[in-house]
Amino acid sequence: MYQIEEPTYFIYLAIIPVIFVLFLLVFWWKKKTQKRFTDAHLMQKLSPSSSTFKSFLKIVMVSLGLAFLIVSLTNPKMGTKLETVKRQGVDIVFALDVSKSMLAEDIAPSRLDKAKQIVTKIIDNLGSDRVGIIIYAGNSYPLLPITTDHAAAKMFLQNANPDMVSSQGTAINEAIEKAITYYDNEEQTNRFLFIVSDGEDHEENTITLAQEAQKEGIKIYTVGIGSVDGGPIPMRNVGGGISYKKDSKGEVVITKMNEQVLKDIANEGKGRYINGNKTQETIDIINDVLVKAEKNEFESKQFSDYKDQFQWFIAFGILFLIIDILLLEKKTKWVQKLNLFNQTETSKNK
Repeated sequence: MYQIEEPTYFIYLAIIPVIFVLFLLVFWWKKKTQKRFTDAHLMQKLSPSSSTFKSFLKIVMVSLGLAFLIVSLTNPKMGTKLETVKRQGVDIVFALDVSKSMLAEDIAPSRLDKAKQIVTKIIDNLGSDRVGIIIYAGNSYPLLPITTDHAAAKMFLQNANPDMVSSQGTAINEAIEKAITYYDNEEQTNRFLFIVSDGEDHEENTITLAQEAQKEGIKIYTVGIGSVDGGPIPMRNVGGGISYKKDSKGEVVITKMNEQVLKDIANEGKGRYINGNKTQETIDIINDVLVKAEKNEFESKQFSDYKDQFQWFIAFGILFLIIDILLLEKKTKWVQKLNLFNQTETSKNK
């Protein structure tokens, strides 16, 4: 299997047809110029060793040489062997609440930043487990499909923010509904869904969906971020200043964590509610749950030991250019001796 590291260099292959066009134009111009001064028969006598075929062959060699050198710039790589890697792990999906209420700073630095810290550290402690990320507010959005690429998971997680979801609000049911379709391994018996939220829920069918998820073998754990006293929701102005969200009466909105909603969801999902305000304590509890979970074995096939192959293309490119240099635009003597077209005899008769 091949990989191309820098495919943009392929654009330079457009030089090859340009070279051929220029060669044909120059060849046509030479023939036209020669006809002004003499006819073809006299020209053959004046330059008996001239070879059109050799001229064409030289331009082919130049073109092939350039083509191979251009391909070498793309740094093609070849996988030397196909490895089947056996892994043991569970499937974990994080549903991260990115609604505006998660911007509240009653938990430093903010509810959303605290949630990201917790999820990031949990991912750091994972082994061969697969992880996926869903973000939600008024609706849900698949941020990262289930994967073993933990580095990618952390990168996508850091970019999560309320602006990524078009509809604002807090619909935990949307996240659960999306998660039910997220697991792609039917043989996986241990599926975990961690809902990280402040517990605000604007929908009524969340508990029903939690029950459906549990029937699909998904254990739901909820992590509550925020304080019972709550805090205002900061809104950044265009000029860089900060104001706070207000209701229709002009009063500052105070958002409070709703633990009961999260506890009810975890109870129906056969999981557990965890207060996430203490980062390390939360991480220890979740790690303990995942360590004790039964690990399923799964296989993944991948090419390993990709090796650079550009040197072969450079070698062939230089070889064709050397052939071009060694080729003279004259007929080869042994070909002339064969006299395939009886040229000498024809000349005498004339």
